[in-house]
Amino acid sequence: MQENHELKLGKAGCGLPTRAIAAAIALMGGLAQADDTPELVLPVVSVVGQAASMNSALDVQQMADNIVSAVHADDIGQLPDTNAAEALQRIPGISIERDQGEGRYVRIRGLGPDLNAVTINGSLVPAPESDRRAVSLDVLPAGLIRSLEVSKTLMPSQDANSIGGTVEVKTISAFDHKGMFYSLEAGASHDSNTDREGPNFAAAWSNRFLDGKLGIALGVNSSKRKFGSENAETGGAWDLSGPRPALEEFQRRDYDITRERQGGILNLDYRPNDNESYYLRTLYSRFVDNEIRQRHNIEFDNPQFAGELGDAESSRELKAREETQDIASIVLGGERTFKDWKVAVAFGTSRASQDTPDAIDAASFESGETYNAGYSSSRLPRLIGGSGINNAADYELDSIELSKQKTVDRERNLKFDIDHNWQVFGIDSELKFGAKASRRKKTNEMTAWEIDGGDFGNPSLAGFLGSNVDYAYGNYGSSISRSAVKRFLSGVDMSNYVNEEESRINDFSMREDINAAYAQNTFNHGMWRILAGVRYEQTKFSANGTSVEDGAYSDVRASRKYDHWLPALHIRRDLDNDTSIRAALTNSVVRPTFGQLAPGVVINADEASFGNPSLSPMESRNLDLGIEHRIGYAGVLSAYVFHKDIKNFVYRTDLAGTGMWADFTHADTYANGSSAKVKGLELNYMQSFKELLPAPWNGLLLSANATFVSSDAKIDGYSDGVLASRKISLPSQSDRTMNLMVGYERGPLNMRLAANYKSKYLLEVNDIADSRSDQYVDAQTQYDFSARYNIAKQAQIVFEVLNLTDEKYYVYTGSRSLNAQYESYGRTYRLSMKIATF
Repeated sequence: MQENHELKLGKAGCGLPTRAIAAAIALMGGLAQADDTPELVLPVVSVVGQAASMNSALDVQQMADNIVSAVHADDIGQLPDTNAAEALQRIPGISIERDQGEGRYVRIRGLGPDLNAVTINGSLVPAPESDRRAVSLDVLPAGLIRSLEVSKTLMPSQDANSIGGTVEVKTISAFDHKGMFYSLEAGASHDSNTDREGPNFAAAWSNRFLDGKLGIALGVNSSKRKFGSENAETGGAWDLSGPRPALEEFQRRDYDITRERQGGILNLDYRPNDNESYYLRTLYSRFVDNEIRQRHNIEFDNPQFAGELGDAESSRELKAREETQDIASIVLGGERTFKDWKVAVAFGTSRASQDTPDAIDAASFESGETYNAGYSSSRLPRLIGGSGINNAADYELDSIELSKQKTVDRERNLKFDIDHNWQVFGIDSELKFGAKASRRKKTNEMTAWEIDGGDFGNPSLAGFLGSNVDYAYGNYGSSISRSAVKRFLSGVDMSNYVNEEESRINDFSMREDINAAYAQNTFNHGMWRILAGVRYEQTKFSANGTSVEDGAYSDVRASRKYDHWLPALHIRRDLDNDTSIRAALTNSVVRPTFGQLAPGVVINADEASFGNPSLSPMESRNLDLGIEHRIGYAGVLSAYVFHKDIKNFVYRTDLAGTGMWADFTHADTYANGSSAKVKGLELNYMQSFKELLPAPWNGLLLSANATFVSSDAKIDGYSDGVLASRKISLPSQSDRTMNLMVGYERGPLNMRLAANYKSKYLLEVNDIADSRSDQYVDAQTQYDFSARYNIAKQAQIVFEVLNLTDEKYYVYTGSRSLNAQYESYGRTYRLSMKIATF
């Protein structure tokens, strides 16, 4: 893309690197000037292609008062990233958690997704899932995004609700371009695992009217991906009591998945003069996930070693559901400048929902036969022996579990900000203060049914068969047909099979009201820029749910009120126009997840499970130090160290054998730990060789970043009634995260090869007294490739490959040789054509 801008600067730019100011103003479309402000006219800037997008993102980072990493729309489009999460994984310090091979959740500097926040156009995004705060960013198509910015340190003017960082999603605006802009892309994808295709389409348009004062931007996006995965897992069912591990059971799983994404934006901007601006930002995105899972369970009568045969029992199971997640966001605001004062007001409302109607959670068929069976390997268990284990006539319907569930998460906020440019002891300063009120409500409604196959004579699996399962790790036999299960259910009176416990215990309502105020002042003197301030947040939390004790139900209500004072200090020292040193001392707070706060309690005999609405929020003191040096055009070299001291870390524990749970064998809940610490080093290198190498090598681009993190947290709990404690690393935290991108752009050709690596991380603690049962996700390296060729001035052909080496997802128990889950996804190929105002 090529853009030309004439740039004008006033006194507001004093003390800031000239190049960064120029590019930032070009991106914003201009800066309001007072009539009597002297102007500095800078030369016209022309930017082209991948390097231009990289350069503009670096300018945003260099201009920011806090530590920010950014990726812009053109750069997002250069790689085969289908959603916002996958686009973010290229940023230093960012890694993602994948679901069925697709990026879903974002981890920042090694911290789990629930410790980070996401905003769209400045307004908080709620979470569609019933138990999460983490926003599933695979709901947001990459084609609707103008830029993604990650604030790794927070200013008092920002919500303090993240420890890792805050992801700011910005959608396209008509003021991103000088005149009319349009983009149209259409194509298809092919999945190697299932040999199926799916279409994709995206379109965007923007223009200005009323002499350039009114801007309108529209965008739509639609894609459909048909794919699958194959899995062999034990779930950690290893007997570790003997001289060597023996397996108790394992599963063979096959997934058939169709995912559809549709989204749209409508953005209006009105700028009647240099002192006023008003805007409306709207976004709607829908994500439909249709999943059919075939599962074969093999359970050994006695724990077995690999390669041995022994008596085993077998069962088959179908899970089938269509889940729809929606995110809608509306932000209405404006700002006005009065000489040295600027007032900004914004109202935002967002709604996220997840609707899962008529889900078959488990249609289970049991075999009455005993099979002489085993498994081939502890890393990838393949069924051996078991002659006749796929014979459908041996299996009878045991039960069918069904459910429908609707989660709605709503958030409304109103905020105002006031800026005042003034002098303090002759030093140019900017005073900023404001307030924000946020109201959030999360509700979940669920109805569950459980049908006993014995009530219908335990019909044979032979009457429920579908096509053969194409399973990579052995002969599987025929599938269980979803339509056959539906036909069977059509003759069942469902009112007789409602599972009241599951239905009532999963219904809840939670409210979270946050009132905040802040004040900060930025001092700008010579090459120094210092921001100091404080934020105050008051939280009111309430929850309503249901308790069940041995079949007796009662209402549960809980409420809590707390507040936090959160000071912050940001220092930037510009050594020259290209080099800056930064330091930040900040404080942040993260509330526990809704699943951890859930008020429901289930007590069955001597076993209990419950949330903990009395959990304290996690508090973090953060220290960041770093240096950043620009290297010519679209180049940077930076290094940052960071340290986080987290108080009230939340973890899962068992209270059985203590207090009111003294006579229980299990009492699973959540508790606050004393503290956790995170420290790390973040390195980043980016370089365009346009000005350094002769043709044709001057088309090379190189980007590499690495983050090294270590953490420790102390957890306490009871194992067999005995108090135990130990230290663990934080869940979802990889010690090493690395990205490498090699690109080439010259003439009509534009190519990129990207690698994303993350080392192993702790997934789950199973027994507080025995670290051998902890589950870890193994290290992963994924390679993606993209090639674009301009066949005409405004037309491109795009070819992309995801997961070039068919990287597997592997979870192990204690030792890397002990499978907990092994899953493969295959490669995805995409071919499309794009027409746009390049």
